[in-house]
Amino acid sequence: MTSSAAIFNFSLFLDCGGQSNFTSQFNQSWVADRFYTGGSPGLVTNPHNFNQAQERTLRFFPGSYGKKNCYNVDVPNGRYFIRTFTVYDNYDSELHSPSFDVSVEGTLVFSWRSPWQAEVSKNGAYSDLFAFVTDGQATICFYSIATDSPVVSSLEIVQVDPLAYDSSSIGRNFILVNYGRLTCGSNSFGPGFTNDTDYFGRAWQSDKNFRLNSDARTISTRTPIHGTNQAHDYFPEHLYQTAVIVDPGKTLEYTLTVDARMDYLLWFHFAEINPVVSKATQRVFDIYVNGNNVTRIDIFKQAGSFTALRWYHIVKKLNSTELNVKFVSVIGPPLLCGLENYAMVPLDFATVPSQVFAMKALKESLHVPDRMGWNGDPCAPSSWDAWEGVTCHHDGKNGLVITQLNLSSNSLTGSIPQGLGVRSLAQVDLSGNQLTGAIPESLGSSNLQVVLLNDNKLDGQVPERLYSIGVHGGLIDLSSNKGLCGVPTLPACPFFWSKVGLSDGAKIGIGLACLVIFLLLLVLFIYVVCIRRGRHDYDFALPQDLISLAAKRNRYQRQKSMMLLEMESQNNGFSSSFNNHHPFQPESR
Repeated sequence: MTSSAAIFNFSLFLDCGGQSNFTSQFNQSWVADRFYTGGSPGLVTNPHNFNQAQERTLRFFPGSYGKKNCYNVDVPNGRYFIRTFTVYDNYDSELHSPSFDVSVEGTLVFSWRSPWQAEVSKNGAYSDLFAFVTDGQATICFYSIATDSPVVSSLEIVQVDPLAYDSSSIGRNFILVNYGRLTCGSNSFGPGFTNDTDYFGRAWQSDKNFRLNSDARTISTRTPIHGTNQAHDYFPEHLYQTAVIVDPGKTLEYTLTVDARMDYLLWFHFAEINPVVSKATQRVFDIYVNGNNVTRIDIFKQAGSFTALRWYHIVKKLNSTELNVKFVSVIGPPLLCGLENYAMVPLDFATVPSQVFAMKALKESLHVPDRMGWNGDPCAPSSWDAWEGVTCHHDGKNGLVITQLNLSSNSLTGSIPQGLGVRSLAQVDLSGNQLTGAIPESLGSSNLQVVLLNDNKLDGQVPERLYSIGVHGGLIDLSSNKGLCGVPTLPACPFFWSKVGLSDGAKIGIGLACLVIFLLLLVLFIYVVCIRRGRHDYDFALPQDLISLAAKRNRYQRQKSMMLLEMESQNNGFSSSFNNHHPFQPESR
């Protein structure tokens, strides 16, 4: 199999609930997902019913991990094909398939509601889409309905050409969710299921269960098809080497199940693979969508022989749950190689990026527990509840903003981070926890009206702007924090303490003290090295020649001293003898 990773920069195949990495029979490298999310691993009840190893394991997210759990995968910015495999198979012996939603990049894309169809519950189902990632991280989230535990068996993320499916014209503000990708006249195929190539990783499903014609015929060829496996869509050649046709004068018809009140992108695939058709006007047919004639097709005239032809149509605001597509003969029998149908799901509003950053910093700083479900975007999708304790609103301009934060009595520890004071924040309740450290100055720079920080272990000087909330009619409670100081009703702060810890004066004093200590140590070092060692030269080893010379000099000095002593003693003895035996006496006169 040739994968998209051979052309683009990134692909990742996650075995959800798997315990080890492995390579599949189709040469796909699967990675155990335990480092990408929370939840718990599980196994299907009947593993022999599943051909692929990654289909036999699953990951479920019980209530102890919160209502919202996410896979956050670092990826290059770009466009991605994302596919999930979802199965229940009574893995928990509860005989209750769960209800939950799935979002990609903060937009709701899949909804599972109990009870599932028996076939899907037992054998599972694949779902896929195309989405843009602009923040360097692909985020796929699972949201529990009631108390049910969401499940997922595998997750594939493959980078694709950003210009695929004419995004330059259609726009990038949509997620294309697959509602049917059909190959006509052939069995299902695609990477991970067969050895056929699709650079995007798309799987193509046989059209036989969607085609209403019982008399349709299949034609095929082994002749190479021009214009396949090329930018920007990289549609596989195999798709165009089979087709279905009907007799002249008859209609080829399909019905696709959809959701109402949405826009749909229909992508049609043709190739003139019948060598009998050798010129224009030999095969001409019209396409009808829900009864509306949308175009006329002459494959040979528009593309030639054995050459891929593609055409798309957008259905606006569909008001039914069925999409009917007919190919009506004008000249000769209609022909179709493939048909794709995508729901164009508009991107949901997202939380302002600076607030997402601030809330993630708060999560880390306060050690918010898993049970609170602080994963993914704090406010999106807008149809879900925001993070526990978080209230959001749309500001009408930039996106979703956080207006209230209530985390009281959650046994939180840690300190309040500097970036918490977002301008939209009106109420903060962090009371009844075990928070430590100073109150950040940034908390006073927002539009807060209610601040409850009582019953914690905070210390330091209270920011004046924060305290002014109470002065100007707001509500502020800082009680039962023994270390806070510097505002009325609280003790005065020591000289060395400021709003966020040590004051500038204290820092200067500590700096000067450190400088004095350094200078004293320097003087002591100089004294030891330069003065004391100067008095004790023996501390230093001398070269051998100097030692020898010094020894000779010392021997000479000793010999000289001994000679002098001997001479002195002899002189003294001679003088004494002369005086005793030969006294000088003057002559008497």
